[in-house]
This record gives sequence, structure tokens and C-alpha cells, in this order.
Amino acid sequence: MWSFRPILKDTIWGGSDLAPFKGLSSPRPGLGESWEISGVEGSESVVADGPDEGLTLSALIGRYGVELMGKLNYKKYGDRFPLLIKFIDAAADLSVQVHPDDEMARSLGHNNGKTEMWYVVKAKKGARLALGFNREIAPDEFAGLIRSGEIEDALRFIPVEKGEAFLIPARVVHAIGKGIMVAEIQQTSDDTFRLYDYRRKDAEGKERTLHIELGTKASDLSFTGGKPQDYKPIRNIPVNLATTPYFTTNVLHLDMEVMRDYREFDTFVILIATEGKATVACGDETRELCAGHTLLLPASASGITITPQKKFSCLETYIR
Repeated sequence: MWSFRPILKDTIWGGSDLAPFKGLSSPRPGLGESWEISGVEGSESVVADGPDEGLTLSALIGRYGVELMGKLNYKKYGDRFPLLIKFIDAAADLSVQVHPDDEMARSLGHNNGKTEMWYVVKAKKGARLALGFNREIAPDEFAGLIRSGEIEDALRFIPVEKGEAFLIPARVVHAIGKGIMVAEIQQTSDDTFRLYDYRRKDAEGKERTLHIELGTKASDLSFTGGKPQDYKPIRNIPVNLATTPYFTTNVLHLDMEVMRDYREFDTFVILIATEGKATVACGDETRELCAGHTLLLPASASGITITPQKKFSCLETYIR
């Protein structure tokens, strides 16, 4: 099992909730993102402790190969880790944006597109997010809506509550609204086309760059079906939130010890703690997992025991 040093990113919309959520020793206003596990070039995760301390994620995969990734994943991805795990804290609205699908990303010389999902860790009263449109948009009107700001009137806004999950396929226009903290699971990609940013300005008084041409090409203008994932939480049993070709994610709400055995999955597993504290044991190794932190378990792991201290919630995600 491995934990990694978080990659902390200050943003124009970041808040003050992420630092205490992660148990950081000092306040950090403006902290918008914590990249928990990342193979993105220039922002690659580094092992935090243990015998592999200091290894980059790709070097870790190089050392353990199939044992870490699983046979099929290692054959497909090699030393490139296929998922990016983040926590995001939005004190202000994030930009309206879209991500390319695999085909478009490869046409731009990149490995893959970006399908992602959000699990709502916290949500203030009245918080909402945008997912798709409230009507189909004609291609010839889209750029005009962006430039005039009327794009806000065309978005499908959804009220948000803690514990809800949202799947955002590539090509779906979306935005996280203010007052929301999410755990985000996505394909390894940093391709984001910013469509609209409320005309706000950065510290230097400049509006951020928009990517209207690429974003229009990437966007599914007919998507009007945005809604939370349909699931019912059940204590001490994994409940599926999303199953895609890129990742499968379940949620665990625990108040008693559970055993998990992932060997038949032939894949690494990531545990993302969203509430409380637990002890995770595998063989002779034991780790404490607290809210705001993440563990990577190798495909070879068996007989995983998760023992909560009172109540504990986490996501488990993997590729099958």
C-alpha cells in the first residue's frame, strides 16, 4: 500500500476548507485543489513514506509492474498511471468548461480524453453545479452565447447535496458551483477547454484565456440529461456509483470492520477517504486512512481489512 505527497494547487476560485479537511498544519486560503494521485507530466505524484519513499508514480510502476497495475492494465498503460485523483474546494464558481473525448485528444497529440466523476464531500446550502444544457444548442449560436454571457441561462443547473455523485462524460459541458467540495476521479489528462469564466479577472487584472474554438468542437451541444447518479447508500456494503470503460467507483459507508478481496479484479485499487478515520490492513502492513487522504493498493493485494473508528466513508475505484 502506498500514500503520496499531495500536490497542492492555489486557484482563483479556491477557498479555505481544503486545508483543515486534509489536516494540514497551517491555513492556506485560496487552496483549490489537492492532487492525490497523479501521473500527469509536470505534476507527478511522489511516494510519501515507507521503503519506496521518494519514488515517482511512474518509477513505482516500473519497480512493481504487473504486481501493482494488474496484467491487463499494465499491458494497456505500461508505466503511465491511467487515473488522476483530486479533491476540489470551490469557494467561487469554477469556469464553464469541457474536456475532449479520446478521439479528439489523440488528434491533438495527447494520450486520451477526459471522462470524470464527482463525489460531493461537502455542500453549502443553495450550492449547485452545471451539467449539460437545459435545451439543445445549435452549433451556430454557441459561440454567441459564450461571448454574450447568455451561456449561463442555457446551462442545466442542479442543486447539490453531500453524498451525491455525478458522472461527467467527455464532451459534456460542466461547472462546479461555489460552496462545493468534491472528490474527483478522472482519466489521466489535463486537457480542459475553458468556455466561460464570468468575466472575472486574476491578480494581474486580466481575464483568463478562453478556448472557444476548441471547446465548441469538443462539446456535445445536445446533452440535456444532467442529473445525480441513482444509488442508495447501504452501510457496510460497497455500492456502485459509476461504471465506465475508464474506471469503476463504489462508495463504502462503514461502522464495522469489513473485508475486501480485489484479486479477481486484476487491477490496482484506490481508496479515497471522504469522512472519518479507519485502519486499513493487508498482510503484515497496516495503514491509517483519514478523511482527505488516499491509499493505492496493488493488484496483488488480498485479504484487505478496513476497520473504521466509529463511522467512516470512502470511495474505492479501479479499472476492470
